[in-house]
Amino acid sequence: MNIGLDIADWSSPQSFLVTSISAPRVLLGGRLAGPATVVVDGGVVAEVLDGASPEADIALDSGVLAPGLVDIQTNGCFGVDFITASEQDWRRVSDRLPSTGVTAFQPTYITAPLETLLAGVDRAAAVFGSLRGAQAMGVHLEGPFLSPLRPGVHDPRYLVAPTPEGVGAIVATLTAERTRGVVTMVTLAPELEGGPEAVRRLSEAGVRVSLGHTDALAEQVIAAADQGATLVTHIFNAQRPLNHREPGVPGAALYDTRFTCGLIADLHHVAPEICTLVWRAAGGRVALVTDAIAAAGMPPGEYELSGIKVHLGEDGVPRDAAGVIGGSALTLDRAVRNMVGIGLDEASVLVAATRVPADALGRSDLGRIEAGARADLVWFDDGYHPLRTWVAGRSVFEAGSGAQAPDGSHRLAREHQPA
Repeated sequence: MNIGLDIADWSSPQSFLVTSISAPRVLLGGRLAGPATVVVDGGVVAEVLDGASPEADIALDSGVLAPGLVDIQTNGCFGVDFITASEQDWRRVSDRLPSTGVTAFQPTYITAPLETLLAGVDRAAAVFGSLRGAQAMGVHLEGPFLSPLRPGVHDPRYLVAPTPEGVGAIVATLTAERTRGVVTMVTLAPELEGGPEAVRRLSEAGVRVSLGHTDALAEQVIAAADQGATLVTHIFNAQRPLNHREPGVPGAALYDTRFTCGLIADLHHVAPEICTLVWRAAGGRVALVTDAIAAAGMPPGEYELSGIKVHLGEDGVPRDAAGVIGGSALTLDRAVRNMVGIGLDEASVLVAATRVPADALGRSDLGRIEAGARADLVWFDDGYHPLRTWVAGRSVFEAGSGAQAPDGSHRLAREHQPA
């Protein structure tokens, strides 16, 4: 289900003008091409033309025009923890994320009592439709059906097996009028009692099932794919490790092409050398994620992750009182720069932050610049710092002026305005 922005409801059709943007380099079909001109009509891409049209409404003379970035695992940012976010908090995050190039995000709730998680789903459902910056794609429940052997910073008190009743409570939200389709992804440990049935039931209900915080053997990971699991949450972190005789979770995920591998590319969770190996082994199946917490975009200090106290140090890594890494302070544009910086192909890195995560959630309208896709666009400079961001054809961020007010005043105009 398309959670968040309904283009037809954003404003009257008359407020969307046919708009064209030319750029010297554009991410098209998984490669950097150009020059090209992108034509936008009614909030979607109408067509892509070869060459820089002299009649383009906006002419970019440098950098890269890419689809808006898509973050499918983020617990919070800019001082906001999503599980406790108020309506004002949600809007603040939506308005500020475009400054990082992100135009679509899947908020993540980590382990808590199931009733707490579902209450958070209900609050999110009430506000998603009013967001005017980056759009929420749905809620990712990272727990509570996780292994006590691989908890990470998750509170072990709340880890439970996926009983039919617990899974049923999540499935019930998908058809309830207020929360219909809001839960889009669930991370679980498939080796737990009831795990295989939970994977099958959630998958059949339309939820993307990801494997994470799991001590599963490779054969259990592959069996979960047979039941419908399609992702692995933050590969190499909080899971049975790779071994030459027991491939564990990462080995199975890299081997089995049915899996999309979430990768936290802050170079702390996963070493640069391993990031490169993941890229080589699972080309086209790597989704860059931030796993960001409230500390992202904020100075060093104390923050909360689902009620857990986490300290962000000068090294930029959040840790709990025991020193365990608790999420990240990463932004997705930084993840792009990190991967390009270690020598990975620029186009493949951009695809990993756009099309791959969008496709992992079945969102063929996001993460690409092609006819029919939502006109979510980001203009990067040559160092991959965002200069301007558009959501459904509306300019929502411009470098030097902060996140734009979502009132339409910065909508792309038809008059020519060279950048």
